[in-house]
Amino acid sequence: MAICRKDSFLWGKAPLKAETRQGETHKFELLDDIQKLRLEINHIMPETHNPKTKEQNKNVARSRKFLRGKKKFNMEPKTGVSYLVENNLLEWRAESVAEFLYKEEGLNKTAIGNFLGEREEMHLEVLRAFVGLHEFSDLNLVQALRQFLWSFRLPGEAQKIDRMMEAFAARYCDCNLGVFQSTDTCYILSFAIIMLNTSLHNPNVKDKPTLQRFVSMNRGINNGEDLPTELLTKLYMSIRSEPFKIPEDDGNDLTLTFFNPDREGWLLKIGGRIKTWKRRWFILTDSCLYYFEYTTDKDPIGIIPLENLCVRKLQDTSKKYCLELYNPKGQKIKACKTENKGKVVQGKHQSYKLSAASEEEQDDWIDAIRASITKDPFYDLVSLRKRKVISSRSSKD
Repeated sequence: MAICRKDSFLWGKAPLKAETRQGETHKFELLDDIQKLRLEINHIMPETHNPKTKEQNKNVARSRKFLRGKKKFNMEPKTGVSYLVENNLLEWRAESVAEFLYKEEGLNKTAIGNFLGEREEMHLEVLRAFVGLHEFSDLNLVQALRQFLWSFRLPGEAQKIDRMMEAFAARYCDCNLGVFQSTDTCYILSFAIIMLNTSLHNPNVKDKPTLQRFVSMNRGINNGEDLPTELLTKLYMSIRSEPFKIPEDDGNDLTLTFFNPDREGWLLKIGGRIKTWKRRWFILTDSCLYYFEYTTDKDPIGIIPLENLCVRKLQDTSKKYCLELYNPKGQKIKACKTENKGKVVQGKHQSYKLSAASEEEQDDWIDAIRASITKDPFYDLVSLRKRKVISSRSSKD
């Protein structure tokens, strides 16, 4: 009798059982993998549903949005504040916004100054609340100004400066009752100190004001009476020994400088050494004329300070609609430019000749440059306030 072996290929059953064993092995492997996945999922799910983890994720997302809002603020203050308010990261109340501007780190001081200087009612309330966060009690006026002017950078527009210094004077007088007879006195003297700081420490100012001149120019500003000479002497000596420190911004100060210019556009400029016309992108801001090779360039290839310069129309046979920047005393213009290797050198221009695309653009550029060249707005503001004090005193007499 033949022996039937279960694993004999003759019977055709062994291969079937081998396939069955392989299938079962694969099945067990799959089940094992599924079990492992279940264990991993069961391990992860509690973390996902854990209230602490959810809160951490929310905090991370909130922090990212808050950082984005600060970056927006540094580029465009109103847009940044609106973004923070819309995302419930900042309350649209004067006190909350003021505290954000006063205490939050990483905010651009120029952007803070521009926001505080706006004339809308909410901005005026924020300005008053911001100034109210400063404690000026028992500080002399120079000490208070040092603290105040370190918290932001004064904008260049006269009306903004006026509003900010008005708020400062009111706060200082509230903190130091009886020092001055009116906020007008504090306002005028504050500007006198700021101008004194510039005159004493600006190397371009050759005629430095003496103590006697400083005392003389502030006669009669205390409601028609003179301030104590000892007070004025102390303020003068403080500024002479240590100038105001101007807060520096983080890296993107130039970006902000060019963000809201008085005027910008293409002009042709003739070279100083090589007399060829080249197309340049010009930006007029903060009493300086910057020019770039391309609109996308971050840094200018030339800077022309407009101090002590004049501008006029110029007839040129090779180009239409020309204008000229020149020094009325015939001196070289104190400008600078960047050479090919990145080295900054002083320009050697006696004048700058520019050409606009049309007569209208020529006129617009001349008007904008003339407006930018005008004398320091501090002098106009102080003169107006002095006239106010004198006229009010005369009416009382």
